[in-house]
Amino acid sequence: MSIYWILFIGITLASWLVQRNLQSKFKRYSGMPLSNGMTGADVARKMLKDNGITDVSVTSTSGSLTDHYNPANKTVNLSESVYGSCSIAAAAVAAHECGHAVQHAHAYAPLKMRSALVPAVSFASKWVMWVLLAGMLLINVFPQLLWAGIVLFALTTLFSFITLPVEINASKRALVWLDSAGITTFDTQEQAKDALKSAAYTYVVAALGSLATLLYYIMIALGRRN
Repeated sequence: MSIYWILFIGITLASWLVQRNLQSKFKRYSGMPLSNGMTGADVARKMLKDNGITDVSVTSTSGSLTDHYNPANKTVNLSESVYGSCSIAAAAVAAHECGHAVQHAHAYAPLKMRSALVPAVSFASKWVMWVLLAGMLLINVFPQLLWAGIVLFALTTLFSFITLPVEINASKRALVWLDSAGITTFDTQEQAKDALKSAAYTYVVAALGSLATLLYYIMIALGRRN
């Protein structure tokens, strides 16, 4: 078995374990209520207000773990299990998404860079697998096509790594505010931190997996030349 396949299997296993851990942590902390009875929506609106942000709305979105901040229309979108829940998990997730809104308001450089890459990454994500497949099929007659696919995939990998500081910084902002605003206590602050740390691991594994796959395609392209 090649080193690449050992790495690929390792990252796949790690991704599965991280996802299972995240789901387990979210389920556990979703059953632990905040002492003040605030819902995720309440926490989000208060954090936005405390940071002087008045042009961002908080909405509910369907699905589980579908929470996100949309800088295009300035909305903090919370999943149903977060929006109306008064749990520690809901407070942590809501504050994290508002952390992105605070980043946007303060022109946080990595967020600006990630937002600027969105159009190119959307295009790359749509076509990359087709170009790579065609490139590998035609590698002996048209090797440039595989390299074009590699460039497209490299864009998505770059996006994954730029996402890391954006997500980590949003969690840091969330935890500092949860503590200073008195939303969490000494015990629940650690639980909120644990929940957000588990979520951050998913981005780390995704970035490493993307990098490993990129290196694999580069090895194929270089192997053809040797």
